[in-house]
Amino acid sequence: MSDPLLWHRLQFAFTIVYHYLFPQLTMGLALLIVVLKSASLRSGDERWDDAARFWIRILGINFAVGVVTGVPMEFQFGTNWAAFSKYAGGVIGQTLGMEGLFAFFLESSVLGLLVFGEHRIGRRAHFLAALAMFAGSWLSGYFIVCTNAFMQYPAGHAVGSDGALYLTDFWTFLLSPWALAEYAHNMVATVITGSFVMAAVGAYYILQDVHRDQGRRFLRVGVTAGLVSTVLVAFPTGDRQAKLVARYQPVSLAAMEGHFETAHAAGIVLIGQPNVREKRLDNAIVIPGFLSFLAYGTFHAEVPGLDRFPEDTWPDNVELLYYAFHVMAGLGTLFIGLMGVAMLLQWRDALLRSRPVLWMLMLAFPFPYIATTAGWMTAELGRQPWLVYGLMRTSQGASPNMHSGTVLFTLIGFTGLYFVLGVLFLFLIAREIAHGPAPVDDHLLEARPHLEEVRIG
Repeated sequence: MSDPLLWHRLQFAFTIVYHYLFPQLTMGLALLIVVLKSASLRSGDERWDDAARFWIRILGINFAVGVVTGVPMEFQFGTNWAAFSKYAGGVIGQTLGMEGLFAFFLESSVLGLLVFGEHRIGRRAHFLAALAMFAGSWLSGYFIVCTNAFMQYPAGHAVGSDGALYLTDFWTFLLSPWALAEYAHNMVATVITGSFVMAAVGAYYILQDVHRDQGRRFLRVGVTAGLVSTVLVAFPTGDRQAKLVARYQPVSLAAMEGHFETAHAAGIVLIGQPNVREKRLDNAIVIPGFLSFLAYGTFHAEVPGLDRFPEDTWPDNVELLYYAFHVMAGLGTLFIGLMGVAMLLQWRDALLRSRPVLWMLMLAFPFPYIATTAGWMTAELGRQPWLVYGLMRTSQGASPNMHSGTVLFTLIGFTGLYFVLGVLFLFLIAREIAHGPAPVDDHLLEARPHLEEVRIG
């Protein structure tokens, strides 16, 4: 407990897990708002604009809290991980700086137009603002994922005479295969979160028999986008990510699956408990050959077990990594089933009458957050004990002069502050949902052509 490294890791883990609850909804909703605005322009039905305005308000609240929780996280590179920043800052500083200067400012500027500027700039310009918000948020996501991908798969760098890393090939660093695969997998997961939240609000309105027209629209978009994204997150994006882990981090794959002994035709584990002390998997239910197939494309391939690697290169917490991975994969499978059933009912025009499925959709919205949190835990725990894989260990990256009591004090402060922010966020979101989408004003609809003529003139 007196080791500062423990508290450095706990503080960063807490702040990044809490922070990422918000950007994932921002990025998912950014795409879905573009879909809503496109439906309005294509159909001429302003009720789609009402739907978009509602979700823009939700997006605005979510974005604001995401910014507040994100700034302290990046400062920890200097306060808690100074040795890491000195070692790798010449590389990762590029993408962190680009995320702040380009994507973040683009998002912040455009958000004001989205929330307050619709009646000043017109419907088409408002649609372009929604596109810009989508582009900014997803560009921001790429720069952050690219930073993490370098820590997983260092590329485009060289070691200087002072022992620090320097960028030698910007495009190799920016477009590494790990960055592209991780980004695709991550961004599809954000669409799952946005889709489940949208479908949950739609199901709530239908079950409460309020705002039924908008509830149908939310369900239609949420279920459709949810089914597509839940399939894509498994294949091809998840499959590609798994194959990269098998190729470049085989010890991580072995720990994720509780695969202690090297074997041909290795099976994938459905249920089991890793017993690290005795180096075995207890009470395992295994599908033979599937791990070999998913990792290497053939059912007979050899999959290295943990016995193939020195124990000091194993992930620090094999049990937590194993359970995080299986929670992510298990929930992802359930998501496909739920959205598949909902889509079938929607296609048969029976979803609104199926109260059990509506209840499941309404209550399911927290689970994508759990799945994405488990996914990030899988990525970060799998990289251990390395901070930059194969180059710098986590134990070497912490700030050398930071006392454990100081880190614990700031962790307690963050916990209290984030609790207050969380309560405020839930209150504001609940108030918006209770208010619901604003109804179409018939007088405004009648005046719209005249207003457009005045604006053009």
